[in-house]
Amino acid sequence: MGKKKIVVLGSYVADVAFRAARLPTWGETLMGSGFALGPGGKGSNQAVAAARAGASVQMISRLGDDAFGRLARETWAADGIDASLVGSCDVATGAAAILIDEARGENAIIVVPGACFTLTAADVDAAGGAIRSAGVLLTQLELPLGTVERGLRLARSAGALTILNPAPAQALGDEMLGLVDFLIPNESEAALLTGQPVESVAQAESAARALQRRGARCVIVTLGARGALMCAEGAEALLVGAFNAGAVVETTGAGDAFCGGFAAALSEGRSALEAVRFGCATAGISVTRAGTAPSMPRREEIEALLGVG
Repeated sequence: MGKKKIVVLGSYVADVAFRAARLPTWGETLMGSGFALGPGGKGSNQAVAAARAGASVQMISRLGDDAFGRLARETWAADGIDASLVGSCDVATGAAAILIDEARGENAIIVVPGACFTLTAADVDAAGGAIRSAGVLLTQLELPLGTVERGLRLARSAGALTILNPAPAQALGDEMLGLVDFLIPNESEAALLTGQPVESVAQAESAARALQRRGARCVIVTLGARGALMCAEGAEALLVGAFNAGAVVETTGAGDAFCGGFAAALSEGRSALEAVRFGCATAGISVTRAGTAPSMPRREEIEALLGVG
């Protein structure tokens, strides 16, 4: 089967990352060891991950007419992402403040979405031709819910596969979940969506099954260093282990790497299980590097980790 286009309906924000020996407590000022400004936003990160993994990717978003917006366009052009449907507006491009604990490789993030959050359901309708011609729609929750739902509905009506990464976590209605072929939450997102604790593989399966009963067709819970748990309709849950590609430097973009790699594999006609393995390998490489979009691996690196060829 030939490759089909992936449309990413999602956010772009500039990542402003601060590195320190540990995260500060409230009211505390710490001296940091590093600072970086780069491209980010879950939608953009996932688009870059998918494009570097070999997919044909088109982005639907909105930017401010400013330096952060220009950085977005330069990033997408460098990776061959079609940004012809990304509009500009008078609202400033958003930003994410990322605090990185160097000792543990963990992070805390505050996102202000800015311009991309002005994208409306009407804007999605205007881009409907691109969505209807896609094989896969990949979206997240850094846009208004009505905008995301309209994209999912258009894609579903056209027969495209729909992927929702429900991040940042928020409550979702059953009608929206019913439009999702592949729901990809992490542990905390699955817990928020279901009201259940998700601290073990068994609890992850319980939450995934609850989300399936509410309408999602296949739920894949990403479990960090344990890998990803796939719960498909009418099948036993399958745990795909994480790939060790080296020492962990930063986990900030791991979920986005997984989603982008997973979507890229699906766009090639691979099975869901093969796509989960491809996503895990993509994420496994990304955590060995600093940054979000800059950490996304190329296809040849992913295939080498998978032992392809």
